[in-house]
Amino acid sequence: MKEKRVIKLSVKTLAYLVIFSITILLILTIAKDLIISYSYEKYQERKINNLAQKVHDYEIDELYSKLENIAYDNSVCIKYLTTTNTINYNTLMVGCELNNSGINSILNNIIRDNKEIKNLKLVNEDNDKKAILSGVKVDNGYVFIYSLLEDTNSANIILRNQVIYITIIVIILACFIAYFISIKITKPITNITLKAKELGEGNYNIHFDRSDILEINELSKTLEHVGEDLSKIDELRRDLLANVSHDLKTPLTMIKAYAEMVRDITYKDKEKREKDLNVIIDEAERLNILVNDILTLSKMQANSDVLTLEQFDLCEVIRDVLKRYDILRTMEDYEFIVNVPDKAIVLADKQKIIQVIYNLVNNAINYTGEDKKVFINVINNKKEYVVEIKDTGKGIKKEEINYIWDKYYRVEKKHQRNVVSTGIGLSIVKEVLSKHKFDYGVKSKEGVGTTFYFKIRK
Repeated sequence: MKEKRVIKLSVKTLAYLVIFSITILLILTIAKDLIISYSYEKYQERKINNLAQKVHDYEIDELYSKLENIAYDNSVCIKYLTTTNTINYNTLMVGCELNNSGINSILNNIIRDNKEIKNLKLVNEDNDKKAILSGVKVDNGYVFIYSLLEDTNSANIILRNQVIYITIIVIILACFIAYFISIKITKPITNITLKAKELGEGNYNIHFDRSDILEINELSKTLEHVGEDLSKIDELRRDLLANVSHDLKTPLTMIKAYAEMVRDITYKDKEKREKDLNVIIDEAERLNILVNDILTLSKMQANSDVLTLEQFDLCEVIRDVLKRYDILRTMEDYEFIVNVPDKAIVLADKQKIIQVIYNLVNNAINYTGEDKKVFINVINNKKEYVVEIKDTGKGIKKEEINYIWDKYYRVEKKHQRNVVSTGIGLSIVKEVLSKHKFDYGVKSKEGVGTTFYFKIRK
């Protein structure tokens, strides 16, 4: 695919302004003949009509003196016909046809029409001259006002010759204007570009200068938000490396150490050998959980994981999940207080709901208090079941609650060895419940504990 030619903003601004200026001038050049001719004719028509109205309104005794002034002041010729006399005003003016015998028939037709004021537009086909004739009825006769519509071609020719000079002047002005506009627009954009490059190089603590141009101002704000988000992502990435490295390193170290112990020391002692091999199996299972959690979350976020809906007993699923923690009951004195109905039939993806319950119970085990108690409740509402999993730990600060669903986010930054933890358990819970469109949330009180819940339709 052919790449588009890249041009600087200042050059484009200049080009657009020059093209715009030339286009406007061309339009004016093409339209000016029509505009000038039309405007001039309308002006003359209005002038003659106004003069005719004035004549009509004059008294007879002042009409004689006023007509002379009107004729000379407005460059028109006037013929005043009475029943006994004919008076001419300015009829010797160049182009006046009122003394021409050929126009007498037109004047007679106006008189016969007997209208108060009648305006006519006359065209002489011999020389293509145009004129306006107005007949005004007065008490003792008629007043005829005649005005030649002067040829506007000479004015058009002058303007046409001047267009070239005007175009050159406009282009020069457009260049100057474009230069200053480009500086005004491109300077903040150039600054943003330079700082955006720093942002791309990993410097996230950048302040973008504000501008008095709305779009540039919005761009600056957006890039600042991007910088803040990238900073958080970078922090999460570092936490991820620390957490996953720890979660991988610890079981690998244990597997290696116990494998060497079996090879060198306990391979002959069946009881000790079995015990060491069980530790190796448990640590391998820990690694398996870590890898599976990461793969599960990646699939969900790529929308490649499809829900398989089926009916199942939610309470039975909870009991089966809790059986996995029997060793914690016997070996570490964990206590699981379960309050669920005998049966709760729901429609959902069974395996994913099992994963949700497993991750929430895991989280409660990791953060519960010294009493090592975990509460699991299923509340039977009218249209849904509410599943609650509660610990008795330190609780979560209000400002941190919005972040607990993020990948690899831990309430305590200092990583501790938990029973089973990958740092992405709650992210998987969020993705599964969001895909099901189930409501979910968390309630926490510092020093009392935290309750995670979700609602599942019957």
